[in-house]
Amino acid sequence: MKDKWSAFVDESVLIEPKNTGKLDGLSFTVKDVFSLEGYKNRAGSPDWYKTHGPAEKTSPVITTLLEHGATLRGVAHTDEMMYSLNGENVHYGTPVNPIDSTRIPGGSSSGSAVAVSAEMVDFSLGTDTGGSVRIPSSYCGIYGIRPTHGAVSIDGVVPLAKSFDTVGWMAREIDLLLEIGTVLLEPNSHDQQDVFQHVYLPDDAWTLLDQKTKEALVPSIPAIEERVKHCEWVTLAEEGLAEWANAFRVIQGIEIWREHGEWIQSVNPSFGPGIKERFEWTSTLKASQSENEFTLKEKVREELANLLGKDGLLVIPTAPGAAPIRNLHGEMAEQYRSKTMQLTCIAGLAGLPQVTMPFNVAGLPIGLSFIANRHKDMQLLQWVNTFVKK
Repeated sequence: MKDKWSAFVDESVLIEPKNTGKLDGLSFTVKDVFSLEGYKNRAGSPDWYKTHGPAEKTSPVITTLLEHGATLRGVAHTDEMMYSLNGENVHYGTPVNPIDSTRIPGGSSSGSAVAVSAEMVDFSLGTDTGGSVRIPSSYCGIYGIRPTHGAVSIDGVVPLAKSFDTVGWMAREIDLLLEIGTVLLEPNSHDQQDVFQHVYLPDDAWTLLDQKTKEALVPSIPAIEERVKHCEWVTLAEEGLAEWANAFRVIQGIEIWREHGEWIQSVNPSFGPGIKERFEWTSTLKASQSENEFTLKEKVREELANLLGKDGLLVIPTAPGAAPIRNLHGEMAEQYRSKTMQLTCIAGLAGLPQVTMPFNVAGLPIGLSFIANRHKDMQLLQWVNTFVKK
């Protein structure tokens, strides 16, 4: 396996299956934040690598995949301390987007997405706090899922912001995304009453799209309408999605500093541009001064739970458009990041499962996402699987 895409931070790692099962013959890679016994994670940071020892045991989510017949091949790149959506790492380089090498792969699960898109492995594990599985999946033209918060064990994973951190996975085929779900998610009821019958299209999310992307995704809506009893356009955020994204950003920042502030103050790590400024900003935040943001989070969580009920789906674009070009900086980059966070914060604030599927816009991939209520992960995967195949 020759890594011409720079997907792996360590290509030599190979762990054979521990048993036979549903994933026999399949290979996967993991983001460089998952513990492997005897292995030292970098978490995208040379200073993290220098100041942490090898793991004492392997993350349970990896053990589960090995027990079901999958083979682990390589450890994949991540953005520095998982605190970016771009996939560009000043220390270890940027994995190459297999669809268009002039564009970013997306992050922070950058290497995980690239390895799947380039057909180096069958599937991969990543983490998704603020969009880090969904965005690289969209940019690299593959399927990805951020599960219900807490549905898959986060044990043995370097944390970022624990009330948002999830373990997600990516694959080139929806069948495999579903099959992995049957392995990693707790079995739950598949009562026919839980089949999705109400679809909501948030106009405040769709207005964030660039024109080309909108023209490519809107024609998919009639096919969605055919599968449900009721479909309507709604305004999701009366405060505006920018306010939702700000609440997410502030709460995430508070948790990040709580998690890593002591290490940063004692080690004084050398962070790259953008990452450095974000960590400096998190150090200024105080939970006692952010009551409005925490209140809004609970409001969003309750409102979306009530809207979706047992059989509701939100349908939104995964990202505002195709992957931006590499090394994009300044106001244009910040505007794109802001729009992206307005889309990803919806599932993030409410802890909801979200599946992204790839579409094509003038030769470039863009994701369309389906969001269900909490713990409807398996129903969501099955619904998307059926939708893709019709």
